[in-house]
Amino acid sequence: MSADISVVVCVYTEDRWEDILAAVASVRAQSLTARETLLVVDHNASLLDRLTRQYKEAGESGEVRVLANAGPRGLSAGRNTGIAASRGSVIAFLDDDAVAERDWLRHFAEGFEDPRVFAVGGRTLPLWESGRRPVWFPEEFDWVVGCTYRGHPEGRARVRNVLGGNASFRRSAFDVAGGFATGIGRDGDRRPLGCEETEFCIRLTRARPDAVLLTDDRAVIHHRVPGARERFRYFRTRAYAEGLSKALVSRSVGAGKGLESERRYTTRVLPAGVGRGLRDAVLGRRGGVGRAGAIVTGVAAAAGGYVLGSVRARGGAATFRVVEIGGEPGGVRGTGGEGAAA
Repeated sequence: MSADISVVVCVYTEDRWEDILAAVASVRAQSLTARETLLVVDHNASLLDRLTRQYKEAGESGEVRVLANAGPRGLSAGRNTGIAASRGSVIAFLDDDAVAERDWLRHFAEGFEDPRVFAVGGRTLPLWESGRRPVWFPEEFDWVVGCTYRGHPEGRARVRNVLGGNASFRRSAFDVAGGFATGIGRDGDRRPLGCEETEFCIRLTRARPDAVLLTDDRAVIHHRVPGARERFRYFRTRAYAEGLSKALVSRSVGAGKGLESERRYTTRVLPAGVGRGLRDAVLGRRGGVGRAGAIVTGVAAAAGGYVLGSVRARGGAATFRVVEIGGEPGGVRGTGGEGAAA
């Protein structure tokens, strides 16, 4: 059984070669067959050539297509290239270092049976390179490593935004709202920023107030967490970068909407996490104090990033652009809007 779903995987480094092959293999093994898989290579000629040769036969059949990012360097422009080149009525995104469970696309497709649904996200579980979660690493901060965190809505529920590495959208969502904003989000390993999917989802629901965005935790992927991201230094840096990103989004869409989900998270989920950590410490369980301390540090780092990002945004230190997706591969049809960036 096949579905009219295009899967976009954005890639940028040969260091993840085996991960990329595993990601594509997991898409090709789906119980509901994708219409196509698009590998968008982010300004890396060597990787582009190697993947083109790797998937030559699949490319000739249209099952796997390898494309060069037609926009500026970074994840947002890579996604926009994939969207413009795709043929499916639904476009799903999978991280290049993740593998999807067999029914991943089937659960996405079920969500789109309701014509009001414009996006469906899934659940992302960490695959720690060390073999297990660091004892100090709180589940409330799994978003730091690109995974679903404690406190995220469970089951099948409406959400403000889906998480970009495990998400799907109707193609018409990009006709309505434009593409992902460039100048925000990931740029390879250069800067651990994010929130491009948050900004897009808010923009989408502003353009279509009747649009429903869902999360369905049956749509599971497993995301590899390299050793460098298991360290406290990365944890602190990523939390700070999230604050910078949130300031950018809030500047664009307003703090009311930009921080809507974060208020519950910081006032309910995180205090409960600190309490659990301290309780575990009293009971003599390993890592309790570390987890409580990491939560406090993460909040402080994110707050610091938000304050600095807000100051920079007010000063117009940089800009991001929202492009309108064109009908040809990598095509854009002008600027849909812009805002100050941190």
